[in-house]
Amino acid sequence: MPPPLNWLIQLFNQDSVPHTLLIISLVVSSGLMLGRLSLAGIQLGIAGVLFSGLIFGHFQITINAEVMHFLREFGLVLFVYAIGLQVGPSFVSSFFRYGLRLNGMASAVVILGALITVLISLFGDIPMPVAVGLFSGATTNTPSLAAAQQVLSSLPNIDSESLKMPGLGYAVAYPFGIVGIIATMLVSKRLFKIDLASETRHFDDTQQQQAHVPIWKDLHVENPNLNGLSLSQIPYFEGMKVVMTRILHNGEVAVASPDSQLAIGDTIRLVGEREPLEQLKILIGPESDIDLNQITSNLQSKRLVVTNKEAINQTIGSLCLMYTVTISRIHRPDVEFSPSSAVHVQFGDELHVVGSLDALNSIEKALGNSLEEINHPQIIPIFIGLTLGILLGSLPLVIPGMPSAVKLGMAGGPLLVAIMLSRIGNWGTMTWHLPKSSNIILKDIGIVLFLACVGLHSGDQFVETLVSGDGFYWMACAALITLLPLLIVATVARVVFKLNFLSLCGLLAGSMTDPPALAFANNLSPSAAVSMTYATVYPLVMILRIIAAQLIILLMA
Repeated sequence: MPPPLNWLIQLFNQDSVPHTLLIISLVVSSGLMLGRLSLAGIQLGIAGVLFSGLIFGHFQITINAEVMHFLREFGLVLFVYAIGLQVGPSFVSSFFRYGLRLNGMASAVVILGALITVLISLFGDIPMPVAVGLFSGATTNTPSLAAAQQVLSSLPNIDSESLKMPGLGYAVAYPFGIVGIIATMLVSKRLFKIDLASETRHFDDTQQQQAHVPIWKDLHVENPNLNGLSLSQIPYFEGMKVVMTRILHNGEVAVASPDSQLAIGDTIRLVGEREPLEQLKILIGPESDIDLNQITSNLQSKRLVVTNKEAINQTIGSLCLMYTVTISRIHRPDVEFSPSSAVHVQFGDELHVVGSLDALNSIEKALGNSLEEINHPQIIPIFIGLTLGILLGSLPLVIPGMPSAVKLGMAGGPLLVAIMLSRIGNWGTMTWHLPKSSNIILKDIGIVLFLACVGLHSGDQFVETLVSGDGFYWMACAALITLLPLLIVATVARVVFKLNFLSLCGLLAGSMTDPPALAFANNLSPSAAVSMTYATVYPLVMILRIIAAQLIILLMA
């Protein structure tokens, strides 16, 4: 080798900071490129980093063990904290608002998979660390692998070789995990003789009947009992969560306020959900032939985002009164609703405001409406959250029946803290809101660091296990963990609960938290049914899979 290249050889062989950064960067970049390669429309995605790490590890191109351990744990903490912030706001609402049935069936997939994993380990002569890796890989759920490895490393008398086993099991099971979900969808389609066009029409019709998105109606006031009453004297608007935004009186349109008086012949614009608006037609009068948008000259509407810290926690009523406007809708992550006057605004809320141009300009300054601010994360809350998560994860918990105190660990602690903080939203002028782009970066950096280190740590045994060891037997066991829960729940969902097939596909993909399966299902129909169901069950399933992986280890240790 020519002497000029000696520096490069030394860089790969020396145990140094540049060496560590170089290897990690190569593993991550090559793994992400590997994940983009498509075979029969299927991609490894971010799991390609794990396989790239296995290749590097197989050829003994690795990094210092202590540094690897730090990077793995640091990546894990970043990842689960970002996951908690992502699923936290919709965790409770998705469980109760969108139905216990969907989440119950998705939970059944998780529980059945965990039970099959335990049975395979007990009666199939598969070590527990391998079994939990198969559970994570067969369900394509990387966070559960991260949680399992963290709990496994905290057990007494655990050796370095055992810590490699979950990563090996995951890598063996992962490819069929993706294929198995898609295969279940195709088998269900043929078994139940599905007509996709019919399923799409049925779903769209059902959605229109059950829509909760606010709409507006212009009603003509004909009830003589309302004549001369002010808006504050009419109790059922507030009770039915309906907002009156404009009123046409004597040929002039004005912003509705609590002091606005109704008169026979007025036309009023109401904003709310479809059902209460239909009920109010009986109390007020029929829909008007007049479109207030066509004759409004002095009123405009605008969507404004709350980014000014001084506006946080102010009520809708006080904002409307102070700036002489009407706030008809609030859009928050995963929900849009018509607010009552007592609702407090939060950082990142998008308000639909109606008023004069001057009034809109004034309230815009008060609310902030700064895209730069909404896209710029606050760093202090991130590290406060990580601190609280690590403290909670390190707290010993005594559980009856357990041989020793257990800990939530670096996976459970930050995850629970992030969920709680995301539900709080704001703490004075400090916000726990993390812009979507920042959340994605935090989450992806964390998971690629974790996967790269797991691959490097386990790579020296992967090929041997696959070729001359129990690799193909593990694959067969992983196929059972993937297929049996999906087929059982798919049959019950369709036969017993008559679930729409597109929603069923979203349920299957969501119960495995698997983006490639979601992409495949979305290609079956342009309907939003698949994505809606996936998003509905995703938060709960993500939490359950992380908990299940830890419980498998703790109960079988």
